[in-house]
Amino acid sequence: MKRSPKLLLYAGFAATTFLLALVFGRSEIVALGAPFLLLLVIGLSLGEPAKVQAGLRLEQGQALEGDQVAAELRLTATGCAPRNAAVHVVLLLPEGLREASGKDRVLLSLREGQEHRLTLQLDCRRWGAYRLGDLVLRAEDWAGLRSRDLTVDGQEWLKVYPRSDKLKALIAPQKTQPFAGNRTGRSAGEGIEFAGLRPYVPGDRLRRINWRASAGRKTLVVNQQHPEQNADVIIFLDSFAEARGHEQGTLDMTVRGAASLAEQYLAQRDRVGLVSFGALVRWLSPASGRRRFYHIIEALLETEVALSFAWKGIEVLPRGSLPPQALVIALTPLLDERSVGALLDLRRRGFDLVVIDVSPLTFVAERRGAASSLALRLWKLWREALRYRFEELGVPVVEWDGQVPLATVVEEVKGLRRSVRYLSA
Repeated sequence: MKRSPKLLLYAGFAATTFLLALVFGRSEIVALGAPFLLLLVIGLSLGEPAKVQAGLRLEQGQALEGDQVAAELRLTATGCAPRNAAVHVVLLLPEGLREASGKDRVLLSLREGQEHRLTLQLDCRRWGAYRLGDLVLRAEDWAGLRSRDLTVDGQEWLKVYPRSDKLKALIAPQKTQPFAGNRTGRSAGEGIEFAGLRPYVPGDRLRRINWRASAGRKTLVVNQQHPEQNADVIIFLDSFAEARGHEQGTLDMTVRGAASLAEQYLAQRDRVGLVSFGALVRWLSPASGRRRFYHIIEALLETEVALSFAWKGIEVLPRGSLPPQALVIALTPLLDERSVGALLDLRRRGFDLVVIDVSPLTFVAERRGAASSLALRLWKLWREALRYRFEELGVPVVEWDGQVPLATVVEEVKGLRRSVRYLSA
């Protein structure tokens, strides 16, 4: 319990008037301090400040970026006089959430045993996993002479998932896996897509005989089909460093892009895995199904940029996290040499690699001066030289500045892969 400045002021003024009356021998001076003394006596006799119990309850524990989530704040006053008790409440919201109507600071008047419920609307401005319900309360007595402070630690969790973009097309892997899917395999086998004709051999099924072609050739021939297979897709997130503006940064773009790619590839019945490569290394082995999508989203919510000076290469990843013949789609701002070296190492080991350069240039503040302009120009030249190193190894690199949708970047990657395949052929 704390004494308010008002209590100290009243007591000091009353004591001063009595002291002056004694010094000057003038009893009428006491009348100046008598009202303050009376207020002190009455205020202190009415009981201590109320004890307040508080809690926050969310209507739902999951949401998407841009959604609003309703929350209910409950306050109950106990151990106070029957008169109203003033309670100041401050709701501490983490960065990424905001109260829509500005009710994060309220002043209430509560009676003994009264429960007050306040409805809040929380704006989900950024993806993440947030612990909510942290409160700072101050209850005052009837005269405002004493106060009681209370800090409440929240126990409610809100998971805000990144909003994904719809992609009209996807980057086709160069190789498929021998599992059922929606992709047409290059080799012949059991399937639906027509691949060609071959002579009949004993043991072939009768339903595979092409009777029209057999009549023209006067010998039995059978149809060959391309099997429907799937592919392994690894989404590689660079979380060593980021460039950040006022509201978002390259990491936000990376996470949203990864969520969009994972959702679309899983819809194609492909097996999708995740590698978060940074100060903290996390991975998910490739798998398919709707459950895998939720596993990836949960892992994306834990992605963060942390400072680390330890040199890490691709050898820190377990063998199952990067299966052979997998398509690796890297989302990186190309700011850290460790991630660049790991991606170049992946390509030299024969992985089918695609690099989406999440451009940090969008978040560079414009500064005047010849030195600043020269430094920015040299940095851009260094990034162009870095992209050229990837292109020499046959890796398409496409810049994504966030101004165009991810679908446009995917189409550009597909065009570059066709040109690279044409030149290599």
